Amino acid sequence: MLPSAKRQWVADETGAVFPSILSMIINEAAFTWMEKAASAEDIDTAMRKGTNYPLGPLEWADDIGLDELLAVLSGLQRDLGEDRYRPAPILRKLVHAGWLGKRAGRGFYNYVDQPSKEMVL
Repeated sequence: MLPSAKRQWVADETGAVFPSILSMIINEAAFTWMEKAASAEDIDTAMRKGTNYPLGPLEWADDIGLDELLAVLSGLQRDLGEDRYRPAPILRKLVHAGWLGKRAGRGFYNYVDQPSKEMVL
């Protein structure tokens, strides 16, 4: 049992704290990439350097699995009825194409032929 100073209590709602916040960050990064405001590599570099995250949001998405992220966001939108949880259309397209991230060999990045090359819309 953790000492009381280290316990974290959260309300019992749809989605846990970490997955819901991380999904929102990744979703915003997906919108940014989809709108061609920045490359996947630039988005990930900016977030790693700007926030000291261990991975950029799109790298994280590929690690988690785009289908898992889509499920979290869709569930949050359905259960809470808020448009802010609307998954980026590119997430749906990538999942539909079978580009689920690292385990599928490609997602926002290509892990089969060129591990450092991002996918192009």
